[in-house]
Amino acid sequence: MNSYEIAKKAALGALNKKATDVLIMDLKKVSTMTDYFVICSGDVDVQVKAIADEIRRELKKDVRPWHVEGYQNLTWVLMDYVDVVVHVFQKEIRDYYNLEKLWGDAPVERITDEAGESIPATK
Repeated sequence: MNSYEIAKKAALGALNKKATDVLIMDLKKVSTMTDYFVICSGDVDVQVKAIADEIRRELKKDVRPWHVEGYQNLTWVLMDYVDVVVHVFQKEIRDYYNLEKLWGDAPVERITDEAGESIPATK
């Protein structure tokens, strides 16, 4: 499974738990840190946990996270799969850190529904 397939599977897992504003950022040309960010939002801590748990469940057959943090307060869970880093935020925390702007040079793909359809995002 390549890094894009991992990112897409993580994004679809997030949608399974009704995550909002799900996107995949392609960082290959702007950073050597990772290939992709998957970023999504949940409304409250319980939903953030459900989203993160679903993503881990979906990916565990193919890849295990190298590092996970944020399960203590559940405002932001980060799951590092080396080539893919997943960020599950509560909306206000996502707005505060604004990774989309910080990594604004990266191409972005918005994942829009359970069928996994995507549309290019505008910057």
